[in-house]
Amino acid sequence: MSDLDRVVVLAGGLSPERDVSLRSGHRIAEALRRVDVEVSVHDVDATLFAHLAADAGVVVFPVLHGVSGEDGTVREVLELAGVPYVGAAPQACRFAFDKPLAKAIVSRAGLRTPASVTLPRQVFHDLGAAALSRLILDKLGLPVFVKPRAGGSAFGVTAVRGRDELAEALMSCFGYHDEALIELAVSGTEITVGVLDLGGEPVALPAVEIVPDSGVYDYTARYTPGATEFFCPARLPAAVLAEAAHAALTAHRALGLRDLSRTDMIVDRDGRVHVLETNVAPGMTDTSTFPIALGAAGYDFGIVCRDLAAHAADRG
Repeated sequence: MSDLDRVVVLAGGLSPERDVSLRSGHRIAEALRRVDVEVSVHDVDATLFAHLAADAGVVVFPVLHGVSGEDGTVREVLELAGVPYVGAAPQACRFAFDKPLAKAIVSRAGLRTPASVTLPRQVFHDLGAAALSRLILDKLGLPVFVKPRAGGSAFGVTAVRGRDELAEALMSCFGYHDEALIELAVSGTEITVGVLDLGGEPVALPAVEIVPDSGVYDYTARYTPGATEFFCPARLPAAVLAEAAHAALTAHRALGLRDLSRTDMIVDRDGRVHVLETNVAPGMTDTSTFPIALGAAGYDFGIVCRDLAAHAADRG
């Protein structure tokens, strides 16, 4: 791999996930410094390209979440500027960030995903929210999750257990996106599987089992130390863990991802794996599952971050 001149970690942005991005970015920067990589952290603003242009050997490590960060926008601009970066290419980001589109792609690749309906805000106005909600729940049943079509960190996501709860859940969702994904809630064990891809064969990391104290893996449960218990590897039979690893690798390949990804899943009571979504910029905070899985697999976090950046430099 290439010798690294300098790494610029992109963190922050203007999405609701700004705080998580900053925490992830500073953790990556600290890890890179521990392995003697020159690194700086920069936000996405009007000074960014002047900053990058000052060093022809720079590699960018984007740790941006939400719109612009994960939808391919910033990476598209980095491509225009000819700056190498860690992570998936713009088109792959667009595929993965759009939850219904990603579900269709991984479903065609043979993976199981929960039944769902995706509809824009306007159709509830035009056709009548009450009648349309009734049709949706008659089709899917209860409980369901209402999610923004795109986004992360569980913003705008609501569990709906009664018919009278759907209207409020949709209003919360539409605060983050104009389209709602209403998805059947699968009961079972919540797990996530990271994929590390350094240019050879992608490797599935050990599955992380997620057990939030509140029973719901929301924003607070994700980023408050002690609010969620993690088990890595997940407490599941070996055959189920193998299926989960296969699902994560299949999603990674089907969506055209590279370098790293994280696929969230539910394992139902019969041991069947249901893919929920795949993330192209996994969180890297102290409570994030990707670093937990790296540690369980025996990887050094700083060396992995360095190798990802070096691989991006080679590719660039």
